Amino acid sequence: MAKICEITGARVRRGGKIHRSGLAKKKGGIGRHVTKVIKRDVEPNLRTKRIWVPELNRFIKVKLTARALKTIGKNGAYATLKKAGIIK
Repeated sequence: MAKICEITGARVRRGGKIHRSGLAKKKGGIGRHVTKVIKRDVEPNLRTKRIWVPELNRFIKVKLTARALKTIGKNGAYATLKKAGIIK
């Protein structure tokens, strides 16, 4: 399955890790030098949760990020899921 939050739309992003070698000038070296840049994936903090929706009197199973879970706690399950288009 895709690693996408159903509420916020957060997805896997591509990034780069910079490898440096050498000792910093501050520590008595000749400075740090970039040796290579490694491609890496930055994945969202996803969870699969069963959310109780009192208005519908049932559970809804969604894949969401920790941030979306905080949004549900703040705005309520029904309003958040309706705005995301999960509930009609």
